[in-house]
Amino acid sequence: MSCESIRVSITDGVAELLLDRREKHNAVTPEMAAAIREARQAIDADARASCVLVRGAGDRAFCAGTDLNTIDVYPDAWAWRHSVNYALEFGEFRKPVVAALKGWVMGGGFEIALNCDIRVASRTARFAAPEVKHGWLGAGGFSQRLTRLVGFGQASRILLTGDTIDADEAYRIGIVELLVDEGQEVAEALALAKRIAAHSEVATVTNKAGIRAAMEGGLTNGLAMERELMALAFAMGAKERGVADFNKAQAVKRD
Repeated sequence: MSCESIRVSITDGVAELLLDRREKHNAVTPEMAAAIREARQAIDADARASCVLVRGAGDRAFCAGTDLNTIDVYPDAWAWRHSVNYALEFGEFRKPVVAALKGWVMGGGFEIALNCDIRVASRTARFAAPEVKHGWLGAGGFSQRLTRLVGFGQASRILLTGDTIDADEAYRIGIVELLVDEGQEVAEALALAKRIAAHSEVATVTNKAGIRAAMEGGLTNGLAMERELMALAFAMGAKERGVADFNKAQAVKRD
């Protein structure tokens, strides 16, 4: 990667993307944003990786969002408009993405988590969308993805107050799928990512695409896309593999 604060490694089918700027709570700079895009493109093209795990370095934060001290690098709103939206990059992954969350999950860091497919959080995690306090809104998925995840009322409460919520509440209202004890979030997220990576890539990628279609479009179009994805999976050999695997499993049961 072109930025030392973004590190990628691949083991057992899982690509780990580490946000490593722990002295700043892994707050994202423009250089990091560009490196995130580069990492996303490289991982999606790498046949060794079937699932992605994203986590933050250090003990205190997953990610504190955008480093506001770097906002001035954009001379005007137009320049900012055409910069890399690092949170949305995580929603652009073709492969499934699991987030391991701890400590501060703030602003754009919260949006990174929302753009992932599955969120595993330590009980130390704290979530907030402080943008309203700065006089703006989050542009990496807050109003869209958070509303789809937790509903109109809860999203309104979180985004319009800027209040911090703890991990237990985040789990209760549906921001987090799995809640674990302190220090267990990476191990649990990695185990989950490995289970996903054990399936064929065509199966996981098409399932993810179908789920995203359900989140982002109407039912009629989503059902039509689901059928097309199934046809694609069959065209890539999934039908033959599935039948063979089923017959093999039945033979083992008979034995």
